Amino acid sequence: MYVGPYTHPYYVQPVYGYRNSAGYWSAPNKQYGFYNRVMLKDYGSNPLVININEATKQNQNYRTALWTGSNLQVTLMSIPPGGDIGLEVHPNVDQFLRIEQGQGVSQMGDSQNNLFYERNVYDDDAIIIPAGTWHNVTNTGNTPLKLYSIYAPPNHPFGTVHATKADAVAAEEENGQENVPPLVYGKTPDEWVKYTEYLVDEGLEDVKRGINATHILQEFILMGLLVGKGYTPEKAYETVEEWERTGKSKLLQQSKKMQ
Repeated sequence: MYVGPYTHPYYVQPVYGYRNSAGYWSAPNKQYGFYNRVMLKDYGSNPLVININEATKQNQNYRTALWTGSNLQVTLMSIPPGGDIGLEVHPNVDQFLRIEQGQGVSQMGDSQNNLFYERNVYDDDAIIIPAGTWHNVTNTGNTPLKLYSIYAPPNHPFGTVHATKADAVAAEEENGQENVPPLVYGKTPDEWVKYTEYLVDEGLEDVKRGINATHILQEFILMGLLVGKGYTPEKAYETVEEWERTGKSKLLQQSKKMQ
């Protein structure tokens, strides 16, 4: 499965004491009674089925991005005893948290000094944070608080891995500096440019082959639209080429014959 450039794989500790040389951990396959190998990293916008409970428990980082798409992002978090996520607000992002291990206290409110909504949280509890709400979660137990977070839209760059809260704070401070490019659906503009380099290269090859500009523009605009819908650049290229080759798009076939 293609996962895109700039991935930051995080190899987790084994389930049931098993780990192979490639750094995979095993998740149960209920139908057949054996184990599927899974690797924790950012799978981008690719289809994914994963045992989220086991993945969350196995994560040892303060934050590990697991899936970053166009409209939402899934990250795994591990908060040490006595630690917290940190008081924060996301003006344009709704957030969903689910506790998979440990206990803590969740606080929410309309300002830093008015956290009027406070609840104790435990394993299996969900925390729903509307955009613009100040919030924090503190570990009040004696073991790491393991949870996963869903951001809509994405809130961190593709492939984010923060080993500690200090690393996360440093990264956020850096992103707060002037002239730091904004994130667009989990990537900076330059990251999008690099992500779509494959399509640029293929387009240049079409130019060298003498294919007319109308056809090239049609094809690569369509490919860009598909990438925006979650296709990898390679899959988008393959799909549009198939439309032309099989006649699913008569207009693409017609434009290719133009001089």
